[in-house]
Amino acid sequence: MTLAVDREAVLDGQDRRARAVEPRRSWASAQPFEMRQTPHNVPHAVRRWADVAVGYRLRVLLTDAAVATGVAGALLPGLYGVTPRTVGLVVATALGFCVLVMLGKGYDLRHLGDGPTEFQALLRAGAGSAVLLMAGSYSIKAEIPRTLVFVGVPLIALLAFAARYALRKVLHRARVEGDCMKRTVVVGDPVAVGRVVADLAREPYHGYHVTGVCLPGIDDDAVQPDVPVVGAIADVPQVVADRAVEVVVVAGSPLSGEALRRLSWALDRAGAQLVVAPDLQEVTSPRLSVRPAAGLSLLEVEVGAPRGRMVGKTLVDRTLGTMFLLAAALPLGVAALLVRLTSPGPAFYTQTRVGVDGVPFTLYKLRSMYVDADARRARLADQDEGAGVLFKMKHDPRVTPIGRVLRRFSIDELPQLFNVVRGDMSLVGPRPPLLEEVARYEDPVQRRLRVKPGLTGLWQVSGRSDLSWEESVRLDLRYVDNWSLAMDLMILWKTARAVVTGSGAY
Repeated sequence: MTLAVDREAVLDGQDRRARAVEPRRSWASAQPFEMRQTPHNVPHAVRRWADVAVGYRLRVLLTDAAVATGVAGALLPGLYGVTPRTVGLVVATALGFCVLVMLGKGYDLRHLGDGPTEFQALLRAGAGSAVLLMAGSYSIKAEIPRTLVFVGVPLIALLAFAARYALRKVLHRARVEGDCMKRTVVVGDPVAVGRVVADLAREPYHGYHVTGVCLPGIDDDAVQPDVPVVGAIADVPQVVADRAVEVVVVAGSPLSGEALRRLSWALDRAGAQLVVAPDLQEVTSPRLSVRPAAGLSLLEVEVGAPRGRMVGKTLVDRTLGTMFLLAAALPLGVAALLVRLTSPGPAFYTQTRVGVDGVPFTLYKLRSMYVDADARRARLADQDEGAGVLFKMKHDPRVTPIGRVLRRFSIDELPQLFNVVRGDMSLVGPRPPLLEEVARYEDPVQRRLRVKPGLTGLWQVSGRSDLSWEESVRLDLRYVDNWSLAMDLMILWKTARAVVTGSGAY
């Protein structure tokens, strides 16, 4: 018996020997915890994610099926007439689309309501549907109208995307109010645990409600006053059972190797997910992947965007940029005329900004300030309401009356579409900085220059001018490190909402 206890202590590390609440149980045994009823594991008025997840997945599935049925039902009768065969084709369309979404993990409970995976599944399902239709037309000589491929399929994907987004917003509002959350315990050393707890609390829409933490020993100081220490690391399986915990997040170094493996065995019996928070800040998918080798799980970090993704971004920028520029030509002309008529000076304003890898370029905007705005900036320095290197004033006297309207709805930014088409900028990226701003950058901020600046970005859809300099930098660096085409499309979608509401613009 002594040998077994000593062996477990060696395998589980020093932290399993720190003072704990419960008697020690083997994490590899058939009973790593005791089943008992507590005030925390009985049904509550506030729903957990486990209580609603299956119903939410069913709503998502039915929504996708309804969208596919509606689009097919609108197009197919006009192409093939109203016949039983047409009804069968409508049903087959809905079923086939949902199957493709399922194959892309679009209904996986681990991804529903959070992250880009479910939206990527819709895009893949749309692309797969188009490929299958074209392949069928070629291989079996079936007459498949181009309307189905080039109108029907994109419309299904777009409407399903919009419906998913609406469902997600409802879920996120519920989570902000404390509903539909995953009961979570964070495990590790106090410093790492405190950081993870603060990050999860800052963005509750991800769905993690930290009900407590487990530190190396129960004598360690609490990481936050409102988050109790509910046990030591040795107590984790029992804490999961007693508090109906759905997710255990391991942070820091106290648990690794064999101990982490054994904890996964215990959590398998307890019915909780095990999530490891690596000590990599603001680095997420698609840059992270697990590569098995020699019995190890190696975490590979992508250090640069693949060429294929870069080519895809360029194609999207040039194509959508040209389309947006053509669509904006009339309102841009009207706005330029109003600028010219309401204040002296040219309608357009040019300025040197810093682009990718520090290369300067000429940025185009509609003039929203008086012509002497740059000269007057020095006199207003003591009224700067910004932080860091940005100059901000909520009621800037240099802005013209028509300029305030243009800024509120970001109409003054429309000429930058020419920069996008020309290749100086991207549709999505960090804000293009001034030369004097770059000169004041601290070392980590230089990373913002690794990608092309964007017409919109994460900071624009997260508060715009209401954000502090530090928060803007954090969001820009998150984008530079983790950008993907799916993220770009999501940011463009959110930009439309931010522009319509005028939130954070001045």
